[in-house]
Amino acid sequence: MATVFVVGAGPAGLFAAQKLALAGHEVIIFNRDVKPGGLAEYGIYPVKDKMKFGLRKQFAKVLNLPNVDYFGHVPVGVNSPVSIETLREFKPAAMVFAVGAQGTKKLGLAGEDAGGVYCAKDFVYFYNQLPPFASQDFSTGKRVAIIGMGNVMVDIARWLILDDPAHRAEEIIVIARRGPLEAKFDDKEFAHIHMYLDREAFQEELLRVQERMSAVGQDPAQVAQKTFVCLSKFPEQPKITPRLTFRFLNSPVSIQPGPDGRIGKLTVAENVLVERNGSIAAKATDLTTDLEVDTMIFAIGDMHDPSVGLPYGKEGYVTAAEADANACYQVFDPTCMTNCEGMFVVGWARKPSEGLVGIARHDGEVGAACVAQYLSGIQAPASSSADEIARTLQAKGVRLVSKNDLALLGKAEEREAQARAVTYFKYSDDEVMLSAIEQEKSASVPA
Repeated sequence: MATVFVVGAGPAGLFAAQKLALAGHEVIIFNRDVKPGGLAEYGIYPVKDKMKFGLRKQFAKVLNLPNVDYFGHVPVGVNSPVSIETLREFKPAAMVFAVGAQGTKKLGLAGEDAGGVYCAKDFVYFYNQLPPFASQDFSTGKRVAIIGMGNVMVDIARWLILDDPAHRAEEIIVIARRGPLEAKFDDKEFAHIHMYLDREAFQEELLRVQERMSAVGQDPAQVAQKTFVCLSKFPEQPKITPRLTFRFLNSPVSIQPGPDGRIGKLTVAENVLVERNGSIAAKATDLTTDLEVDTMIFAIGDMHDPSVGLPYGKEGYVTAAEADANACYQVFDPTCMTNCEGMFVVGWARKPSEGLVGIARHDGEVGAACVAQYLSGIQAPASSSADEIARTLQAKGVRLVSKNDLALLGKAEEREAQARAVTYFKYSDDEVMLSAIEQEKSASVPA
């Protein structure tokens, strides 16, 4: 049987590793973070404990397989001590990249480097306590603009409205490129914050964009049935603070920093709706408006991180033709127009923002089946053992976290949870985690 490297320990990577391990292959997981889980640990909303506990148990089963090794705290990339070329030197039979979509997606606006302007991914990592984001400055003000109209927007608004009293906003302004009938959030998620929707302001906003909706055959009266169903379920709602407002058919144009270097104004362009290839799209006009805000968060999807070192194109990491169900998981090198031998991508590394945990698991398992098929047609090389790899990386100064180390970290965090009388506790600093592991090791050594 062959040795396969899996880079990334989110749902796609872990379930790909499980499928390959159960097929008899040796699997070595390299993970950027100390702890496994990826977005299942650091992306799911903080108070969804039941979901997180269930996923942690499933991930633990994967790591407990005897032919699965884990090396945490090992970022792989061109700017890291461990690059793809470094991994190749260990002669794996195949490498599966499940690194997600870790790139920073903004719009290239003038002034977007001002203080108080964040990407949703980074902001979510911050409140989910992922190092190093947990210790960085993600301060928010009183008027927060969120760009985008999906579930991530809802999560961020929920955090600012309900679960972060230290940074409680007075108004959350959702800036949507398209109209109210194109909202992408789930009603069950929006239900957490719908009572903060300023109904009067919302009706005024519908009147403001009514003509543009009608121009493409959209009926504003359908909004309460199709997207903002809270309007029909709860037709009368008292006005409470903080206010949640929407501004439809607007696209950010530029950011004007204030005297303190923090965002002071956001200029938005008015859009019109147009029909394109049977769907509705937004088209910007020359009419603009300035909005006074002190915080802005891009919640406009995800993109790949080119610094990983995989072939990179307009759509992110380059894969083989989608027409081939197997080939679409294999990395493709456009410079020489050939597949990259033994290299595959799964999950969001293949399609950014494509579904949640269940979709990621399925994609990881389907990708693993493609890898297994590839392995069946080659002579597996003599790969380095996990012990040999650990020694080599430690010699480079990399501080590895093994499966045994994770168990020790778990003990330390459980003890902290008990001391704080909370259901679950997790450290938010890598150095603190590494120190806790070493302390547990020392405590377990007989005097």
